[in-house]
Amino acid sequence: MTVPLKIDFVSDVACPWCAIGLAGLEEALRRTAGVVSADITLQPFELNPDMAPHGRNVDEMLGGRPGADPARLAEMRQTVRDRAADVGLVFNQDASSRAWNTFDAHRLLHWAKPQGRQLELKRALFAANFSDNANISDREVLVATAARAGLDADAAREVLDSGQYATEVRAAEEHWRVRVVPSIVINGEYLITGGLPPDQFETALRQIAEETAAQSSPA
Repeated sequence: MTVPLKIDFVSDVACPWCAIGLAGLEEALRRTAGVVSADITLQPFELNPDMAPHGRNVDEMLGGRPGADPARLAEMRQTVRDRAADVGLVFNQDASSRAWNTFDAHRLLHWAKPQGRQLELKRALFAANFSDNANISDREVLVATAARAGLDADAAREVLDSGQYATEVRAAEEHWRVRVVPSIVINGEYLITGGLPPDQFETALRQIAEETAAQSSPA
């Protein structure tokens, strides 16, 4: 019996562990095909909701202050890069990379959900940010990224220019006030946090499926 699971994946496009976690979860779902079927909704979270238009240096954010030990920051970046590579992702951020405001990216993700392209857009946004070092707050970058995800570029531009879905994204952010991203909420009951490896996600999914099936079985 295949157990249906509703998964809310709360994350930010600017969060490297969110990219790693999503890739790990998707690999675990491939491994558990026939055991679980997943309906994934990507929920918005902003690590830096007050980020200025010009962004902020990633190292300053990692170190918590300008002038933090460059060697330590490089080591942290390498750790993240290695974990990303383990799940098939290429991260190219360096000491010159910047973090950007992600609110408009979340508006596009909200728009992409009913079109069935939300996950494709999320992956494309992660690639633009972490692989290409692109400014994911820039309208042209966002439109091009939406097109790469199989969405209509003109429609994406209209969403961005009109301010559509701002209210919906703010409401979702208020609802999903998690402490850690990524936070993965399954069936509104189970919580998994962090950019876990596929093996750990797989173990959790199988256990949840087993418990869910037992709860739904006749006494």
